[in-house]
Amino acid sequence: MADEKKYYSESSKQAAYKYKQKNIKRIPLDVQIDEYDRIKAFAEARGMSVNGFIKAAIFAAMDADTE
Repeated sequence: MADEKKYYSESSKQAAYKYKQKNIKRIPLDVQIDEYDRIKAFAEARGMSVNGFIKAAIFAAMDADTE
């Protein structure tokens, strides 16, 4: 079952694209490969994705600054 491929209709793809255009802003972040490997290992050790960890770190820093 893990090998099942998911197929989405064209209208579903278009809806997702429109949602992203309206609600999502990408923030490019360049890091050295060895830094990325450290970030990834740190995040995975805590059961997080790299993206989730970066977001959590940003919001934690922002919250700490406003306290």
